[in-house]
Formats: sequence, structure tokens, C-alpha cells
Amino acid sequence: MMDRKHWQDDVALTGRSAALSTVRQRQAAALALWRLRAPLFAFEWDTEWRLDRSVLESLFRSAVSAPGEQSDREYGQAIAELSRAPLFTDGPELDPDIRELVQLETIGSLLAFGETLQEPGPDKIEYVIDCPRGLADHIDRCVADSFYDHPSQDAHRQYLAALPASVRSHGLGYVASRNLAVEDACHDALETLPPAKGLLDTSTGRDLMARCEDVGAELVAMLRWLETTGH
Repeated sequence: MMDRKHWQDDVALTGRSAALSTVRQRQAAALALWRLRAPLFAFEWDTEWRLDRSVLESLFRSAVSAPGEQSDREYGQAIAELSRAPLFTDGPELDPDIRELVQLETIGSLLAFGETLQEPGPDKIEYVIDCPRGLADHIDRCVADSFYDHPSQDAHRQYLAALPASVRSHGLGYVASRNLAVEDACHDALETLPPAKGLLDTSTGRDLMARCEDVGAELVAMLRWLETTGH
């Protein structure tokens, strides 16, 4: 039987961003954010938050842009605009459902990414990379605890069975495993990315972003199913 190691206890996984250069850390974090982009925009936001979609879109664009003073400045300006939203200024009472939890955690990761641009460091980078891991794992647990069987559970089992041992060894569910598989692919490809270019500027970067979008689509699909079933 394969030894199961929870991803939070896997030092090789959670600490690998520390061995990266600052530029590679930024690229890894930007790709992690891209995996959460779809669930942030796929659902309506609480009206009391009064968020500006264009501001959030600009944060994602700046994150995957070429590293440098211009993109850092654009990101900082967008963070300043975001921080003026009532979500931050009025302190609305928050009792998030799972969809809103994903949205709020994603916004928190966008803020954390901005902090890494001011004070780079592996701990803050790891916080951003860890966010899709934790959210995907939480969604999988909600699906597993549901009163209903997911209609694609057989296909999900087949997907899990075909994964490499490095992913299966964590004993994760379907969405979390997909996220980790893509995270591994992104990490392996980082050294092939030109450090001075944005992710959209190379075919490899665009391919990695597309794979991250696939993870985001799976997150959205699972969240829609959970909303439909009421868990």
C-alpha cells in the first residue's frame, strides 16, 4: 500500500518555492492565482462588497505580465483601488458560503501577491501557491461529505488511478489532485520561461496558463454542483 502523506506535511512540496529565484517565485505565484481566476469571476459577488470587476481583472493581467517596475506599479495601483471597496472600508458582516469563501480567499491571495512585490520572500509566495491547494482540498471534502454522489465520480476515480505516484501519494481528491498535477507541471517548466517576459509572451507560458484555466474550470464546475445539491 502506498504511504499517504498529506500535502501540508510534505516539506519537499511546501518548501520548494524557497529554492526558486525571485522571478521564478513570482511566476509560480502568478500561475497559482490564474488557477483561481475562473471561480472568482464565474459567480456573482455579495452586493455589499461592491467590487469593481475591471480592477480585479487588471490585477490578474499585471500578475502575468513581464516582471518589472511597470507591472509592479500597475499592480500596486490596482490594489489601492481595490482597497477602497466597501468590502474593506465598511467591514460588512461576513458569513460566506463555500462559493464566497473561494472568492474571498482568492482576493486575499491577490493582496498577498502584491505584498510579495514590495517585500519578496518565500513565505508570502508559498501562501499564494498554497491557496488553490487548500481551496481545492476543501471543495473535494465537501463533495465527499455530500448526501449525493457526484455524477462523474467514476471518471474521477479513473483520473486519480492514472496519476503519477508523486501526486497520488498525497491521497487527495479529484480537484485537489488536478491542481497539484498542474502545479507540478508549472514548477517543472519554470526554468524554461524567459525571466524578463510575461507568461502570455511565450508559448510555454500560454500553455501553462491554459492548464491553470482548466483547473479553474473544474473548481467552478464543482462549486456549481455543490450549490445545486445544497451539499
